[in-house]
Amino acid sequence: MRALTVKPGRQDCLDVRELPDPSPADGELLVRGLAIGVCGTDREITGGHYGKAPLGRDWLILGHESLGRVERAPSGSGFSTGDLVAGVVRRPDPVPCGACARQEFDMCRNGRYTERGIKELDGFGAQAWCVEPDYAVRLEPHLASVGVLMEPTSVVAKAWEQVDRVGGRSWFEPRRALVTGAGPIGLLAALLGVQRGLEVHVLDRVSDGPKPSLVRDLGAAYHTDDAERVIDDVCPDVIVEATGASTLVFASLTGTASYGVVCLTGVSPAGRRITADAGTINREMVLQNDAVVGSVNANQRHFRQAAAALARADRSWLERLITRRVPLERAAEALESRPDDVKVVIDLEG
Repeated sequence: MRALTVKPGRQDCLDVRELPDPSPADGELLVRGLAIGVCGTDREITGGHYGKAPLGRDWLILGHESLGRVERAPSGSGFSTGDLVAGVVRRPDPVPCGACARQEFDMCRNGRYTERGIKELDGFGAQAWCVEPDYAVRLEPHLASVGVLMEPTSVVAKAWEQVDRVGGRSWFEPRRALVTGAGPIGLLAALLGVQRGLEVHVLDRVSDGPKPSLVRDLGAAYHTDDAERVIDDVCPDVIVEATGASTLVFASLTGTASYGVVCLTGVSPAGRRITADAGTINREMVLQNDAVVGSVNANQRHFRQAAAALARADRSWLERLITRRVPLERAAEALESRPDDVKVVIDLEG
């Protein structure tokens, strides 16, 4: 089989190599890889800034946004040949911490978790892969063209779950939500917000390309004006921050209506400094009982929520989210950022 590999810690070492077909361990599913999605984490790994190879070798099979079709399923696994599946990315740490022991490994406390395609476990960027049934989630058959969106949708599903849990400390009935950033995470956050019946607004810098129409076709409002002005006009009950841009993060902290929740999902680059009025931020958050929470990764529950959300969505809208499909032999092109990219996908069968 062919697989997309990288040597973590080194630049310019992306390679499509021939590897032996995998042999599933007892109880595992054998899956034919269909596609993987590309995100900023993959670019960090291929740039030599992140990632860790499995013990005993210096290379890693890339790919944590997966889509595959079951080729062999053991009796009693709950899966059948032909099922469309995605693999859960993270695995609990071996100690385990209290969160991992309760299958909340997305909240691992000691950092000893492993992640497929990222940290010590091979990813899904191969024409065949194996996965334990407990870490596979089935998708509806009609999602074959868009099921690769499962992993980013799971991240968003967790973010909304966190919003609900934080808001649930008192009466909470949000009406308006603002999503900052119209990349894949932001657009999927908007999708789930609309599915929740919220009035959704999306703020981004670009005024052309596919993003404005994707937002409007959800029934949401698209904004490109100054962030503070948009936040003030919308006065959202919830902000999902999906850029990691420092100015937007700080504008969001004091931008919600009273008893608002800000969920930070974008990862900010280190070393960028801005001047902020910490006193005003503290005063407004305290006096309005506001809350801010960071959210990353997902567990099986969030993957199942993502599968349900994708099944409810307009498939043609989801297909428009995928703006480029690149064959495996040209995988390096998928890691190049282009102006009109939203989600880029690598086709493992081509």
